[in-house]
Amino acid sequence: MPTRSAAVLTSGTASAARIFVAALAFTSAYVGFSAYSNASSAPEPPAARVTLSARELPVTAPAQQAATPGQVTVSVLTGAGAGCAKSYVARSLVVNADPAEPVSYHWRLARWSPSARTWRTYLADHDGFAAPERTVEWLPQVSGNPGWYRVELEIDGGKTLRSDRFQVSC
Repeated sequence: MPTRSAAVLTSGTASAARIFVAALAFTSAYVGFSAYSNASSAPEPPAARVTLSARELPVTAPAQQAATPGQVTVSVLTGAGAGCAKSYVARSLVVNADPAEPVSYHWRLARWSPSARTWRTYLADHDGFAAPERTVEWLPQVSGNPGWYRVELEIDGGKTLRSDRFQVSC
């Protein structure tokens, strides 16, 4: 029959063995990470100069249009969306009447309802900023819902700006 001191010695040895294995695992991980870090800091080969022609690159988005205060422009993003899903970029220049205070604005993508003969909200978003002026953009997406749309921008304390209407078709 083992004595109480022998049981304590056995459990202490087992704990010491576990601590040793854990320390060995930690040391191995540290050495591996250190070797990886040294390997990734090796000098890179010199870069080769490549000259590209703009005529050879595909255009995937419309050219950046200059935003105008009091006007909302809408462009379709080419290459964005598959099938009937179309992404658009709405843009305007918002001038803050009081640059010391933040300005809030609200976007609305409205769809013409022929039955109600009115524009109904399809999507909405809001944002704001604290600066004298800022070009603001919104990226609404229309998926599988053909019809006539327009984008409206309401600036707090100002009038609502409307884009030209545009047609979405599949």
